[in-house]
Parts: sequence; C-alpha cells; structure tokens
Amino acid sequence: MFKVNEYFEGKVTSMAFEEATGSATIGLMAKGDYEFGTEKKEIMHVVSGEMKIQLKGESNWSTYKTGEHFEVAGDSSFKLQIPVDTAYRCQYVD
Repeated sequence: MFKVNEYFEGKVTSMAFEEATGSATIGLMAKGDYEFGTEKKEIMHVVSGEMKIQLKGESNWSTYKTGEHFEVAGDSSFKLQIPVDTAYRCQYVD
C-alpha cells in the first residue's frame, strides 16, 4: 500500500512506495523555501521543474533542473529553494 505524506501545510506532498532497489517517494513541491532532515542517504531526482539546494555545512547553493539529480548524505539536512512548482522522485539508500 502507498503512504501519503504532507509537509509545510500541504505545500509539499509525497507518496511512498517500495521498488526493487529499496524505498522511494514521488511527490510535488509548491514554490517556496523548505528544509529537510535525512536519516538515510537520499538521491533526489528532479522530474519536472527546478530545485536550488544547499547541503548542511555548505555556503553555496546548487541548481538542479528537469532530468538532473543530487545526493544527500544520511543523518544530515538540506535546504531547498523551489522557484517553480516541481515534481520529484526521492530514493532512500541504506
């Protein structure tokens, strides 16, 4: 069964599922600024739209657009600036 998650008063939604390589979510983020913590390593794929990210401990922001991805270490955090409504897929890696 799928698990639906909502964050930031519904501005970020995701649906969790299991795939051959482990667990994943697919979701949408409305334009805005967000910060997330991680337990496991995450690989974030931008399905449509754009994400500007700042990893924990870094001062620089990096931009990822449709078809690109980035990784976030486990037990960490990252900030997001979403300039346009964006669809994503996040893989969780043990």
